[in-house]
Amino acid sequence: MTKKLIILGASLAVLAPIVTHIINVDWANSSLMQAIFPIFGLLAFTLLWLHAMSGVFEEWLRERFDFDFFVHWTSIVILFSIILHPLFLLIIAKFDILGIYNANPKAMLLAFIGLPLLLTYDIGKLLKTKKFFPARWNAILMISTIGFILIFFHSLQIGSDLQSGFLRKLWIFYGVTAILATIYTYGIKKLLR
Repeated sequence: MTKKLIILGASLAVLAPIVTHIINVDWANSSLMQAIFPIFGLLAFTLLWLHAMSGVFEEWLRERFDFDFFVHWTSIVILFSIILHPLFLLIIAKFDILGIYNANPKAMLLAFIGLPLLLTYDIGKLLKTKKFFPARWNAILMISTIGFILIFFHSLQIGSDLQSGFLRKLWIFYGVTAILATIYTYGIKKLLR
């Protein structure tokens, strides 16, 4: 029963922003690509939020389901989503990077910095068998988490669904709890050991 509730809660956390976006899309004035490109950003962020939250409860969660399986497969979905989200935007903008940047320089700067930091996790995971990376895995996780936080602030400034209403409140909740979870996981939790 507990496992089912965890899966239900995680599914709702991921689906709520996506469904809200789909409901809010102006389908008459949007191309399919314009309508779906934000979904990849929402999906990546909510799954990253689940990772941040699961770090707080990792020991408890490991007793209830295959935690490593969850992290492995959601990490793959996150990686594809964080590649497809900006790629679709580039295609929509006909690869006019300067035009994209000028639309909201502060938000785009956060994305340009946050994305490579976020990708350090995936690069580090691929190279984890090399000597350098296992010894620095916690630093890689921290760098990736900083990228995640920068992407949070990016999304708050530029995501059309995130400017008001239910989804903005939910996003702020996700961001604040992710930051608190990060402080706990990489700070307080380590001090308590």
